[in-house]
Amino acid sequence: MTQLTDPPAAAGAAAEASVVPPVGAAAPRTSERPPRRRRGPRRWWLYLVLAAGLVAMVMPFVWMILGSFKTNAEIRQHPTNFWPIDPTLDNYAQLFGRLDFANYFANSLIVAFFVTAGNIVFSSMVGYALAKLEFRGKRLLFGLVLATLMVPGVVTFVPLFVLTANLGLVNSYPGLILPFLITPLGVFLMRQFMLSLPDELIEAARIDGASEWRIFLRVIMPLCGPAVATLTILTFLASWNNFLWPLVVATSEDKYTLPVALALYSVGQNAAQYGLMMAGAVVVVVPVLAVFVVLQRYFVQGIALTGIK
Repeated sequence: MTQLTDPPAAAGAAAEASVVPPVGAAAPRTSERPPRRRRGPRRWWLYLVLAAGLVAMVMPFVWMILGSFKTNAEIRQHPTNFWPIDPTLDNYAQLFGRLDFANYFANSLIVAFFVTAGNIVFSSMVGYALAKLEFRGKRLLFGLVLATLMVPGVVTFVPLFVLTANLGLVNSYPGLILPFLITPLGVFLMRQFMLSLPDELIEAARIDGASEWRIFLRVIMPLCGPAVATLTILTFLASWNNFLWPLVVATSEDKYTLPVALALYSVGQNAAQYGLMMAGAVVVVVPVLAVFVVLQRYFVQGIALTGIK
């Protein structure tokens, strides 16, 4: 005896079975669209803020360059003019003619070069020891480096000058260079970058019989290009613009650096010679800009990799 089924129910079940897709088949498309994401703030606000920041940063440099082509009377007049009414090169002629510019420029270049080279060498050595070598007191030494970063330079200025005077280094190139051959910032920067280098390279070099000096010179330093470029820019900028220490240590004109000479000789009998001062500032800024333009790609990469904010 056969079981009777309802024809409409059987037809509905067959229709549902035909709708179900087989295993592994693509899901049927639906007419519903995914909800749209909310757009963030309009980008023109961001561009406006960035443009305002760029103008605020560049405007003092533009004013300095334009002021170097103005006379002292034109700079002091009120209201002042943005563009020079009667451009002149007298400030640059006076800078290169009356002052012993070549000697001051050479002093600044010598001091900045040796300070930068010393930081590259010694900061890299200490950074390598703190990053890749194991020895007793390593954490304590790194803690002292971090603590030194928090101490303002003015606090150690007088003891440093007394030490330099007792060693007989006043009014000499060693007195201008030796106190800044290594800085806590340079040690911290190189140490942070070297931590990102794989230890397997060092272990492979040791297995091959390389000494620690050879590993440092042939394996580690070639990989530290971005960090070295960043350290070069920061150290050269600080040494080139250093004013207070050369002002105290250099007691004769033949050891004056360029910032000290400009500050002392840009003051006339009645008032400061602002045109001469701005012309000298332009000359001082040019070497720093040249170094930054050459190393800017590595500078940005070094800042990103070392974690400096």
